[in-house]
Amino acid sequence: MLARIHSAATLALEACVLDVEVDASHGFPRFTIVGLPDTTVREARDRVRSALKNSGYPMPEGAVTVNLAPAGFRKCGAALDLPVAIGLLSICGVRPTSPARRVFVGELGLSGEVRSLRGALPLTLAARDAGFDEIVLPAANAAEAATVEGIRVIPVSHLTTVVEHLLETRIVPPAQAAASPPHAAGPDFADVRGQAIARRAAEIAAAGGHHLLLSGPPGAGKTMLARRMPGILPALSREEAIEATRIHSVAGVLPAGAGLLSSRPFRAPHHGISAAGLLGGGSVPAPGEISLAHRGVLFLDELPEFRRDVLEGIRQPLEERRVSVVRVGGARVFPCDVLLVAAMNPCPCGFLGDPRRPCVCDPRLRTRYARRISGPLLDRIDLSIPMAAVPWKDLDTTIPGEASAVVRERVSRARRRAARRRPRAAGFRNAELSAPELARACELDVEGSRVLASAVGKLGLSVRALHRALRVARTIADLEECDRVRAVHLSEALSFRACPSFHETLPGRAG
Repeated sequence: MLARIHSAATLALEACVLDVEVDASHGFPRFTIVGLPDTTVREARDRVRSALKNSGYPMPEGAVTVNLAPAGFRKCGAALDLPVAIGLLSICGVRPTSPARRVFVGELGLSGEVRSLRGALPLTLAARDAGFDEIVLPAANAAEAATVEGIRVIPVSHLTTVVEHLLETRIVPPAQAAASPPHAAGPDFADVRGQAIARRAAEIAAAGGHHLLLSGPPGAGKTMLARRMPGILPALSREEAIEATRIHSVAGVLPAGAGLLSSRPFRAPHHGISAAGLLGGGSVPAPGEISLAHRGVLFLDELPEFRRDVLEGIRQPLEERRVSVVRVGGARVFPCDVLLVAAMNPCPCGFLGDPRRPCVCDPRLRTRYARRISGPLLDRIDLSIPMAAVPWKDLDTTIPGEASAVVRERVSRARRRAARRRPRAAGFRNAELSAPELARACELDVEGSRVLASAVGKLGLSVRALHRALRVARTIADLEECDRVRAVHLSEALSFRACPSFHETLPGRAG
């Protein structure tokens, strides 16, 4: 006898609807799974056999063959346990009462419990796009899957619940999508005292999507400022939330019972991370930290302590906003549209230029430390800000700084102005302006052209650095609600790229 059940599987961020064909025939008892399964999928035969037995259901006798089609799509994980079990039950006479087109996904415990899985959101999207009416999946993933419109999501916690729903002896009501949560409150910018220039740079970076580097002694507030960056970014749109949640779901870092992400991601990997951990990889390609920060902030603290190959590996993804992971089985592409915020000390001991404590580093050691960050990587960072220790008079005050909500409103207005330059691009920011768009958006007057010519001659700006400075100037003008980029906007943008106290610690940097 032959039964055909529909399921779905993910590989990286891709999801594919599968046909699970189960055949039982006379012969020596055996259980074979074919169709490019990995080890976890092949182990389903033992989990399914025990789950059926312990739930009180029969197991077909003789030789059982399970075919997972299409055969060329590699199947990974335990999400195919449930459809295999339903196929075996169908052979034994337990068949659905209604003709609804259903997809089944879920891992089975030996007792018949249906356990949570990774990638419920992309699986549900694939099932809906393939025209199915209903998806049956673990109850723990229902909130996440119910955010997909156009398909019924049936949450189940045990194999018996699935059977009762199919036989309509106890129909499980579809899961309902939860109301969109408000913008999650995080650390507030009001906590940051002093550091007016760094706060200004953070606002510009958030408004235009420009990468930011903070340099200063320990205790200057670099990490404090970086952790408050998500709070001044505009709230996630639904499309952005689906993109980010999809990545977190596949990576298995989405909290149990969670729906769509309500706040922008903030990822702060340790400086000992490998290239695969930051960029993505593995035998089954998985998203790295740079993709988990998609539509949010990637914070690299102690930037010179990261391995050189790791830092060089992020140069192209920062430009293209996607990272390609190539393995024997093919290439997988993960999105990584991130706002990079990096922090570093000015020298190995951390106190170069600090009036409180003298630097004890040998000059050669300082030079070697600064050169751990390559010029091409620094050239991709739009705003370089030196931070000094905050004086006591700024700390010993009860007057709070400007709150995140106030800054976020200005940032949102500036982004809305920028979005008019490319209306059909969701979430567009000035950092994405192409060269032709930049020429139209940054028409300079005579004074602005003079400032630009002087800066190119004195600072030796590369073409990339020149374009980045113009994009920052456009963002500064948007924050001030100006239609034209003026000389004062350009001067401020150039000051963030050419701060002398910062360049003294970074020999060899051009522009």
